[in-house]
Amino acid sequence: MDFYRTARKEASEEYIVKKSRFIGYIKPVSGKQEALDFIAGISKKHWDATHNVYAYILREEGIKKFSDDGEPQGTAGMPVLDVIEKSGLTDVCIVVTRYFGGIMLGAGGLVRAYSHSASIAIAAAGTVTRALCARLRITCDYTFYGRLASLIPESGGIIEDTLYEDSVTVIFRLPVDDCPSFSAKLTEASNGRYTAEETERFFADID
Repeated sequence: MDFYRTARKEASEEYIVKKSRFIGYIKPVSGKQEALDFIAGISKKHWDATHNVYAYILREEGIKKFSDDGEPQGTAGMPVLDVIEKSGLTDVCIVVTRYFGGIMLGAGGLVRAYSHSASIAIAAAGTVTRALCARLRITCDYTFYGRLASLIPESGGIIEDTLYEDSVTVIFRLPVDDCPSFSAKLTEASNGRYTAEETERFFADID
């Protein structure tokens, strides 16, 4: 998969229903250990909570995990995981902390509460598309530099660094899927004088 969606940032949001306080925490994570550390950190912070329910999905490992943390089976962790899946997110972990307010919510009420907590956490964090990008470099003369500086963003690229010496070297990233189109435009614009050198590939935010 050359692109995926995840949480834009770590965030939290809370709400109260029938005197029970629910706090949804979310964090983009890069692997299982980071997810487990996040869960442990929230559980430590809210050591006195009635429940610390969690769910996470990891792209590369193909892992989907959840925990009801003592809530009736299927009423807590699974609804949180379901919200993550329906949002199309991966490499993300959500922990929902609950402080019981003394009024039973029932199975349906718990599902709605945990689902809503996950949803508002996602809304608070925002989402971002991450694509497989190539880091590229082009060295050109100063005459062509102005055209290159506009061609890169026009093609969906992001300039990361520019080195001004006898010639100009521009270092930028571009989604891999857009590289063939960019190469064709570069060849046409420079009459074949310049080509882009790829130095590495990595996933990066593109919106």
